[in-house]
Amino acid sequence: MDPKRMIEACDENTIGVVPTFGVTYTGNYEFPQPLHDALDKFQADTGIDIDMHIDAASGGFLAPFVAPDIVWDFRLPRVKSISASGHKFGLAPLGCGWVIWRDEEALPQELVFNVDYLGGQIGTFAINFSRPAGQVIAQYYEFLRLGREGYTKVQNASYQVAAYLADEIAKLGPYEFICTGRPDEGIPAVCFKLKDGEDPGYTLYDLSERLRLRGWQVPAFTLGGEATDIVVMRIMCRRGFEMDFAELLLEDYKASLKYLSDHPKLQGIAQQNSFKHT
Repeated sequence: MDPKRMIEACDENTIGVVPTFGVTYTGNYEFPQPLHDALDKFQADTGIDIDMHIDAASGGFLAPFVAPDIVWDFRLPRVKSISASGHKFGLAPLGCGWVIWRDEEALPQELVFNVDYLGGQIGTFAINFSRPAGQVIAQYYEFLRLGREGYTKVQNASYQVAAYLADEIAKLGPYEFICTGRPDEGIPAVCFKLKDGEDPGYTLYDLSERLRLRGWQVPAFTLGGEATDIVVMRIMCRRGFEMDFAELLLEDYKASLKYLSDHPKLQGIAQQNSFKHT
């Protein structure tokens, strides 16, 4: 999200700005502070006061431990709420998610359902009721077991693997990197595309298909919005994907490149067979 283009889209009807602190497609952070500063100037010029919500589904459990100097949270006065996924880099089971508000006043009462339930008043902003508590308990266990020091070690290990993969893959082809797995730029992911004007004799769809046949789910896909003509490949590194797995992936990556070089006539049909998340 670009501050200038964001301001061009803002007016008196804008209810909030929502940067994604860890973009799913590329792995990069949309840094909230430049957007926050632009909104300050916008208010000074127009009198329009716009708050922010931070979609920190991934970055919320990363930056506090490995990049604490990035100002993205309630240190910014306009940030009224933050959401994070416990089941991603929070290391909890699938289905655990969090949303927190700066203070009680930041949660509009219109979003709260007050229900008379078994003789007591229950207030909730969820749209469903009975749900298992296992994910929350597992998250609490991780908090107690790992603590700040443990989360820092776990997340740093993932970044080390991602940075190593980016450095090694850069040696294997004409790639332009969008995300290199560094803590100051995004989540521990490697995202790259073929350099403009380069034709290595294969597409990223071809490469994704060859890796899938070797057991690796490494998606190749087009970006959204105004970048639908750009095809990228993305590798996500999380706890459990350690350096030994990275070495195995690189071996299969090199073997896939050799196969594509030796069998050029078999390329061009991989887009329909390459791994996709959908």
